[in-house]
Amino acid sequence: MSLGIKKDDQVLVLSGKNKGDRRRVLHVIPSTKKAIVENVNFVVQHKKSRDPRNPGGRMERESPISLCKLMLICGKCGSPTRVGTKKLPDGAKVRICKKCKAEI
Repeated sequence: MSLGIKKDDQVLVLSGKNKGDRRRVLHVIPSTKKAIVENVNFVVQHKKSRDPRNPGGRMERESPISLCKLMLICGKCGSPTRVGTKKLPDGAKVRICKKCKAEI
């Protein structure tokens, strides 16, 4: 099954504290159908100091967010869209925008 969203895609956040934000995907985790999105879904992680070079404390980092809460933004029309696939004559599959039918 194709996930439709890849690394470095622009996405719209559909729900949560960051609803309506347009951000970039940093990493996709296909096994859990989640993605890490830039500046979205921050969590505080408490780290213990193990040596003098790595101080401990509260660290903020992005946590994975479910792909169903993200919608891909088309590069051509600039609107959030669902993702379709199209087979090219040479046999390669490409993602297409469902609204303007452009290749993503």
